[in-house]
Amino acid sequence: MKSGCTPYELEVGLEPTCLRVANRAMLPLRSHSMSIHPLMRFGTSTWTYEGWQGQVYLKKYAKSTFARECLGEYCQYLHNGAPCFRTVGNDSTFYRPPTANQFRHYLNQIPEDFEMCFKVWEELTIPTFSKQARYGAKAGQPNPRFLDAKLFNDLVLTPYREARFEPHTGPFLFEFQHHGMSSEEFCSRLDTFFAQLPTDFRYAVEIRNAGLLGPDYRKVLEHHGVAHVYNHWSYMPQLREQHQRMEERFTGPFTVLRLLTPLKLSYETAKKRAEPYTKIVEELPEMRRDTVELVKQAVGEKRKAYLLVNKRSEGNAPLTIQALQNALLVVET
Repeated sequence: MKSGCTPYELEVGLEPTCLRVANRAMLPLRSHSMSIHPLMRFGTSTWTYEGWQGQVYLKKYAKSTFARECLGEYCQYLHNGAPCFRTVGNDSTFYRPPTANQFRHYLNQIPEDFEMCFKVWEELTIPTFSKQARYGAKAGQPNPRFLDAKLFNDLVLTPYREARFEPHTGPFLFEFQHHGMSSEEFCSRLDTFFAQLPTDFRYAVEIRNAGLLGPDYRKVLEHHGVAHVYNHWSYMPQLREQHQRMEERFTGPFTVLRLLTPLKLSYETAKKRAEPYTKIVEELPEMRRDTVELVKQAVGEKRKAYLLVNKRSEGNAPLTIQALQNALLVVET
């Protein structure tokens, strides 16, 4: 093994970790630099992937503490001399409501300008529980908490306020799995729900029913300033087609894109294709093209653009983000 190199570094041809740690600390200030627009925020779907050690993470972490301690280094990861990640997805809040202590721990690690995009607790986004063992007695039953605004305010939003985490809170991501509700019923429930939420937070809706994309859905989101999440996911249309079905109009003062899996591939197939997530296994040119076009349109309209990339999309989320940033670079003087 080349002196000082990790297995990841050998595989992809990186210089040894010790040299890159030194180089990070010695980056020169430049009067002319290339950077992305400040309205663009890029991040991965999560930051707790141990396989990025040697790529994103250069410090040594105990396996038992890695997930709790690595966020600070994630925020320091550079591309083109600037922080690569100015946001990140948080999936943990999909499975349970957050706590104020959880946010206080994040505050000890993230910089002032960093925002996190939190998935909303699934108890609020599932109309009927699927027949999965993890739902226990609730499996197959209607969900009485579906889009319960009081529950969202009390159990979800309260910890953010208690920890004073609002400045670091990006859009809340309401992920609705494929369901059997009609477009009329779904849009009506969304309309009632968002009418009851406070307006000092931002909200975004991600759907997995392509048939919901259209004027009724767009009008509800637009009325409440809620963003549609452009999701590159197995059984959704291409990003460009989603935008066309939304009449090529963004519905909020910001937009969110989530690049999750290749189109027409199941989760399991995409997972097997991309593992062990150390390199780009296959570029998705249409996904990249549509992403760049949507981000450019959003920023041109003075809207923030949040872009979250999953490692199952092309195989290595940080490398996908770097390629997209390179395509969106502007000259700063």
